[in-house]
Amino acid sequence: MRAIVWFKKDLRVANNPALYHAAQLCKDGLVAVYLLDYEMWKQHRTASCQIEFIFRGLEELKSSLNELGIPLRILETEKTRDSPRLLAEICKQIGSEKLFFNHELELNEAQRELIVVEALAKKGIQAEIYEDQLILPYRQFYAERKDYFKIFTPFKRHWIKHFLLKENGQLLPKPKVKTIIKMPSSSLPSIPACFRASLELKSWPAGESNAQSKLRHFIKQDLFNYDKQRDFPGLDATSKLSAYLAVGMISAQECFVAALKENQMELDSGNLGALTWMSELIWRDFYRHILIAAPRICMNRAYKPETEKLPWLYDKKLLQAWQEGRTGFPIVDAAMRQLNTTGWMHNRLRMITAMFFSKNLFLDWRLGEQYFTEQLIDLDFASNNGGWQWSASTGTDAVPYFRIFNPRTQSERFDPQGEFIRRFCPELKSLSAKAIHAPYLYASQQAEKAGYPRPIIDYTLSRQRCLAAFKALKIIKALEVYRGE
Repeated sequence: MRAIVWFKKDLRVANNPALYHAAQLCKDGLVAVYLLDYEMWKQHRTASCQIEFIFRGLEELKSSLNELGIPLRILETEKTRDSPRLLAEICKQIGSEKLFFNHELELNEAQRELIVVEALAKKGIQAEIYEDQLILPYRQFYAERKDYFKIFTPFKRHWIKHFLLKENGQLLPKPKVKTIIKMPSSSLPSIPACFRASLELKSWPAGESNAQSKLRHFIKQDLFNYDKQRDFPGLDATSKLSAYLAVGMISAQECFVAALKENQMELDSGNLGALTWMSELIWRDFYRHILIAAPRICMNRAYKPETEKLPWLYDKKLLQAWQEGRTGFPIVDAAMRQLNTTGWMHNRLRMITAMFFSKNLFLDWRLGEQYFTEQLIDLDFASNNGGWQWSASTGTDAVPYFRIFNPRTQSERFDPQGEFIRRFCPELKSLSAKAIHAPYLYASQQAEKAGYPRPIIDYTLSRQRCLAAFKALKIIKALEVYRGE
């Protein structure tokens, strides 16, 4: 039996469930397919740097598959609705009776899969679907529960227990193919002009081998200090694996197992740095569970429906100043300039900028979430949405509404000498370590002469406005309960 393996956000050959099981079950050869769905990229406003990263990753994937005796065919479509026809045509071309793929969790992608499965079933082609975006399979995880976890801490406790019971540390090897189908791999088409990245992406070498190299380096050099250094954007102390995880050049399970082994197979003791990083990977699973359980968040909705009534502002000048890194709050501006020039932002800064956006500027968090989508090389919907709703206090297990980061104190704590700020706001490089966090408080003339913008809001007043809005929301909710609405 021959089969097609449909690659999506799983651009690797190691620990790839769909690829591995297709090779095990189909002895007459495999053909791999990647569908360049331009309409879906446009609809989701996927960052050009991520699209270019995918294109470059496909080159290595093609080479790796060829070494295994599996040709990679690249299909292009301007319309998502053409996906079933294109996949059916290549199935017919090679005489495939099965289509193997790993399930995507986002709503539009899942709907596309459903349409493909139903269309191919009518042609006698059976789909074999596997789960690869989660470290722990969702359905097994909730086998003994009626409802999903809404709070991370009990989720994590159950997650660790389940991981130990189910022996989920076993990784799948590269597959072995017995029969080679004589079909040439496709040449990768040129990136359409509308998707070409303007950023320099040398710091993001694409492909599975580069992802594994980064993982090995992080595990040996930075893992055990991760808890102490992860919040300091001036240090190169994070794994930088997020871009590879987002498009599946490496699996979260492989990352988790590597850290677990380095920590002597301990999940709740051992090195704090290793435990902290593994906890971040469990958070990644948590946000994916929320995505499955509450698909409304894929529809531009808040996880907490009552927060839809918050009177968000829609101020184009404030929005543009934030986007361009001209807010007059140095840590925020440096973070946004890092995003705009590199396609990536340090995680501590994502929290600072998102909270500043939603609680101080009081702009609708969805506008900020969308801007990150358009810029991030490591865009991952579940994590991006989860992070934004956490910061805006509209999501599950979100930060309490009254917790509002002060950009200045965050800056003083996590960039004490201003090294990161100087890197991305060079006009402030001559300011002292004290003045650089609040230029117009300590070095007004110097900041003005350097052309650095004055703060676009009064922090204290903006905080009061946010608190008042959330308190009013609580009153509205109480009245609705009282009225039985």
